[in-house]
Amino acid sequence: MPLEEWKRPFFSEKMPVCALRGCWLSFCLVDESGDGKAYGGLAYEVFDSAGQQYKGRLNGDGFAKLENQYRGPTVLIFEAAYGRRDDYYSTLQRRSRYPLPITELQVRAEQTRFVRADGERTERNPAQQKAGRFYQVEVRDLVRHAAHLPPLAPRIFRPQRHALKMMADLGFGPSQSTLAGVVLFPNQHTVLEIRPLRALRPVLSIDDQFCALNLYQLALMATLSYCDFGQEPRTQPVDQVCFPLGPSVGRFFSEELSGYQEAWKVDAEQVQRFYPLYEDVPYSKRFEVLPFDPELYEQNRPAQGEAQEHPARLHFFDDQKHGTDTQAFISHHDEVILISVRGTAGGADALRDANAHQVAFSDGFGKAHEGFYKAYRAMRDFVLFYLDQFYVGQRVLICGHSLGGAIALLLAEGLRRAPDRDYNILLYTYGAPRAGDSEFTDGASALVHHRIVNHNDPVPSVPAPWMNTTAKIWIPGAVVLFSNPAPGGLLFALGLVRLTGNPYQHHGAQQHFMPILLPDGTQSSVLWTPGCESIEDAACKRALRLNGDMPDRANLIKQLVQNGHHSMVVGYIPAAWATLRRWQQTLETHGTLVTSREFELIDKALFTMQHQLREQRKKLDLHRPANQRGYEHHEPLSQEVDRLKDSRDRLETLRWRRLQARDVYGSHTSSPTLQTSLKRWFTHPKNRELNQVASIPPPPDDGWGKPQTLDIDSIT
Repeated sequence: MPLEEWKRPFFSEKMPVCALRGCWLSFCLVDESGDGKAYGGLAYEVFDSAGQQYKGRLNGDGFAKLENQYRGPTVLIFEAAYGRRDDYYSTLQRRSRYPLPITELQVRAEQTRFVRADGERTERNPAQQKAGRFYQVEVRDLVRHAAHLPPLAPRIFRPQRHALKMMADLGFGPSQSTLAGVVLFPNQHTVLEIRPLRALRPVLSIDDQFCALNLYQLALMATLSYCDFGQEPRTQPVDQVCFPLGPSVGRFFSEELSGYQEAWKVDAEQVQRFYPLYEDVPYSKRFEVLPFDPELYEQNRPAQGEAQEHPARLHFFDDQKHGTDTQAFISHHDEVILISVRGTAGGADALRDANAHQVAFSDGFGKAHEGFYKAYRAMRDFVLFYLDQFYVGQRVLICGHSLGGAIALLLAEGLRRAPDRDYNILLYTYGAPRAGDSEFTDGASALVHHRIVNHNDPVPSVPAPWMNTTAKIWIPGAVVLFSNPAPGGLLFALGLVRLTGNPYQHHGAQQHFMPILLPDGTQSSVLWTPGCESIEDAACKRALRLNGDMPDRANLIKQLVQNGHHSMVVGYIPAAWATLRRWQQTLETHGTLVTSREFELIDKALFTMQHQLREQRKKLDLHRPANQRGYEHHEPLSQEVDRLKDSRDRLETLRWRRLQARDVYGSHTSSPTLQTSLKRWFTHPKNRELNQVASIPPPPDDGWGKPQTLDIDSIT
């Protein structure tokens, strides 16, 4: 009986599937340049139409030929497991949770490179001319277990997947629960171009020392924490998961970077393209999103019910159970475990921010902000569970913005002090409010924390040292009522009033973005370490003056957080990018970090601040009896005047400071891949700007991020 029409592309009247021998086939594995040496000696398996198995090894050029097998199509697979026991691949194979089925083919593909720098497929392969059939394939086409491998990339010369399904439907080839392998046809030579198994990962320094690279990169990662994880199905998956929508955390790591795509969108409202600096790495050294494979991992099976594990549950923390609404993500590679904590995003967040009562920090010393502490405790077990499974000595990098920065600080200190563990923590926070009292800060002094503040951001000024009370606070000449402000307005005594007990205090080495509006209208920003809190506290008073005083904590916090200068996308990220470009240009030209004109503008502003504080001290002195006036009665104010003098001295050093490469790139300074990564980053036109000093990209039309005059009048 003639063959059915649907079978004709694969069989013929002259070559039916039957128990007859006498045909041959050959095949070759090559990289994108047409070279097969990368796959030389690789073990293969072939199953013919009668189910007969043939095993062999490719020759040194990645070639093999079979003769006298049963007639008809055959199935080719490469299932040989990777055999070494002393490297990172073996660590992934042997780990207790989610051991990966890594094949020798996967390791070989990870050692090849793309012909095109962007990872797009080439139109033609030199080996194609010698092929009877030519297919563009990926490792997942040739192995049984592929949940840990990246999604298929677009391709023109696809293997005939429906041929594989047809053979399975007819009962030909190997018995298998899932379709795997590539169908080869008799009396033909087939060339299989294996797509390189490479990934992109954000370059991160693991040095304690502050560097401009981490400043920019972690600003992007902190912003990504505001996105959903993006997994479908979100809960209770049955056989597979995917990440169709972006921006999302899952799509960023599992699909875009794993698929060698240069992702740039880390916020749904983002318009400007801020590309991370990426390095090209073997796929197994990417930031991992764990596989979902119920066949391999019992914990993935739907029968586990509420205890079922899947990527969203392992990598993404979204606390609804305890009502804290805390959100964070975690991922890792061979050198870094990255934890990013979300900032204020909704009503529950604002109420938690407003809860400024202090409670004991049970995992260390001192007291912490109660709202931040509850959020930290809610996510602590989630983080420890992940670290228990996947920590193998990596540097633990933690970042967070706003509320997320405060929680990140408590988390970092809690992990640093975790019993029977020795985590090496590095913390970067952006626009974070104070999280603990002075005893907490002293107890956490060994924690490496780089605290980034945008000058226009009012949030780092809260909670004020007096915000652990709703009682009246008497200062010379004024009464401050937090819960019910006087008609004249809420008067801030930030950093200058000491109550019973220890006041709130910032932790970490402050790095401060000083905004400057140059005479030509250019917006610029200088990153420096001022050494006093009046500068950042001024932003809070300015925000209140612009937006009006509010009568309760919750509304106050909401007001501050909604201030545009607190935004990552139009505030911190542009300033961090401008700093990285400024430092790169300074390194290249052997120049200084500030121009003479910038120094003059900032120094004049600091001088004005000093004068304002001195005048305020005189006004307060007038309210005291003549025999009680003097320096000792206004010591906090006087100390702040002195700190401003020190700040001016620190600014002076920027005029002469010469950067080292490590100031810019940290531990990646000597990396052999740094120049390649920079070359990729500079292909984007924006990153090639050659201003004398990189300026901040212009903000949207709403004026967010606009530089303002430095002014701290009426701070008390």
